[in-house]
Amino acid sequence: MGLLEDVGAQSRRAVEELLEAATLKPGQLLVVGGSTSEVAGQRIGTSGNKEIAAAILRPVLEAVRARGLRLAVQGCEHINRALVVERETADAGGLEEVSVYPVPKAGGALAATAMDLFADPVVVKEVKAHAGLDIGDTFIGMHLRRVAVPVRLAVKAIGSAHLTAARTRPELVGGERAVYKRPAARDTSEN
Repeated sequence: MGLLEDVGAQSRRAVEELLEAATLKPGQLLVVGGSTSEVAGQRIGTSGNKEIAAAILRPVLEAVRARGLRLAVQGCEHINRALVVERETADAGGLEEVSVYPVPKAGGALAATAMDLFADPVVVKEVKAHAGLDIGDTFIGMHLRRVAVPVRLAVKAIGSAHLTAARTRPELVGGERAVYKRPAARDTSEN
């Protein structure tokens, strides 16, 4: 297998494993950030590659669409890590659209390729995703919901790029008397 085939297969395994662990519901959001330079064994930001980006995004999009999920693709630091989403996703989530068009040298190959692959792409300032894949240490954490939980995947890398994954959970609030699961029977005692 060549690099593109390997990257596609690794991306498919990684997203399938994450989606199984995260148990996302239809309509929820997955964020993906990645450096195609790192995937190719180069330093981040030095050699963006749209063919590698497509090899990553096609299986991710397929998995997301099959489950009725939404996808956000993070851009690079040159566009302040703004994200490409479908207009429908932006509208449904009340996301703030920004004026920028990602290209490989300013936005990154992954975001630029998302602009090509999405039906009606827009770029938004930020999201609060339910789970995410970070390919090449691009720091997607700023776009995850408040309580992120690492997911240890069997796939440790996409190409030469280090891979991390996370899911989120609702924040636990309250004090010593707080209950976090629905009681089996209704408690009628006074507080």
